[in-house]
Amino acid sequence: MLEDLFQYIWKMKLFDTNNLHTTDGESITLFQVGLHNLNSGPDFLNAKIKIGQTLWAGNIELHIKSSDWLLHKHQSDPSFQNIILHVVYTDDKPLFYADGKPIKTLVLKNHISNDVIQKYQSFKQNNHNIACEKSISSVPKPFVHTYLESIIVKRLEHKSQHIEKLLAENQHHWEQSFYLQLAGNFGFKVNQVPFELLARNTPLGIIAKHKENIHQIEALLFGQAGFLNDTFTESYPLMLQNEYAYLKKKFQLVGIDKHLWKLSRMRPVNFPTIRIAQFAALIHQSSHLFSKIIAAEHPNELIKLFKVAASPFWDGHYTFDAATHQLKKNIGKAAIENLIINTIVPFIFVYGKHYGNEDKCELAIELLEKLSPEKNTITQLWTLAGVKPNNALQSQALIELKNNHCDQKKCLQCGIGHFIIKNN
Repeated sequence: MLEDLFQYIWKMKLFDTNNLHTTDGESITLFQVGLHNLNSGPDFLNAKIKIGQTLWAGNIELHIKSSDWLLHKHQSDPSFQNIILHVVYTDDKPLFYADGKPIKTLVLKNHISNDVIQKYQSFKQNNHNIACEKSISSVPKPFVHTYLESIIVKRLEHKSQHIEKLLAENQHHWEQSFYLQLAGNFGFKVNQVPFELLARNTPLGIIAKHKENIHQIEALLFGQAGFLNDTFTESYPLMLQNEYAYLKKKFQLVGIDKHLWKLSRMRPVNFPTIRIAQFAALIHQSSHLFSKIIAAEHPNELIKLFKVAASPFWDGHYTFDAATHQLKKNIGKAAIENLIINTIVPFIFVYGKHYGNEDKCELAIELLEKLSPEKNTITQLWTLAGVKPNNALQSQALIELKNNHCDQKKCLQCGIGHFIIKNN
């Protein structure tokens, strides 16, 4: 028996509440087990119980063994001198208050089903990516979907932390912070860090001065990314190289090293050169992008804003140094939806929180409901376990569950884990 499981069993009343008695034979009737206290002091506050013929209201302390009371030095802590009940799994030592009166003690060992303990131990001890993957199929799907909806706000709040940090760094300049977040996510997971470094080294104010000229935007971005330091033969990269040399000197820019970018084991359409070219096209073709995003109310409006293609040079190239067959390098729908999920939705959520606009916060959640579910290693694990997301809200919630509950085996804090332990 572990302490966290014992507290959980008490909190959820996962034990036989009939014929409860203190160690000295007085009957116990439970009315309220109390509020779980996660701070210092007794484990449960404001409980209400009846011992014998007396109704008691106050605090309750739990221990695996009654002697843990002494081990934790509660006998010398004033906050434990007025508890109304000491609940233990096993009683190995009689206890007394400072005035010599015995502490009322309830032993729960024989009131707890072995099934509850075994289910919890099976979660803790197995090596599955998702601890409950063998039993989650027994949980009704409507319950799972309702639970996922309840934790999506946690997911958005976790994502909000990075945005709030960006806002603090940029004196709450929303456009600059959005530019940095969008750039990072344009690199997706593989090139997220160098893309954000690129944006940090190439301020939005400088980009904005040249947004009407796609060649200058590309020169700035490719130059700052370190891709214009090579020797070229084609006219387009040579032109960008010359343009960047002028702009670099004019604005005293410092770029990043080319070696930071990853290309290995990557589809050519996802090469950083293509993503940078598409990012440049988005900046060039967009006017008041952040304002339009905040005003949008449907994914289709957002998708339309991101339907751009790299400049014509990239129709026949994936890199500067090798020509290929002709293919328009549009930002694909899956990539656009990824950007909406990971950049736009969290930004709308933070914007709503910052200005006290509940409608914007709700809109962020509604947008996720209208987008396709993500396909990645985590959602694949859930699908194999029998939980297939129907939309991006559910896929985001499943990612939240995996990262912040399953990976830490926090099954007792998970609604699905609780359902399995309690009902199966």
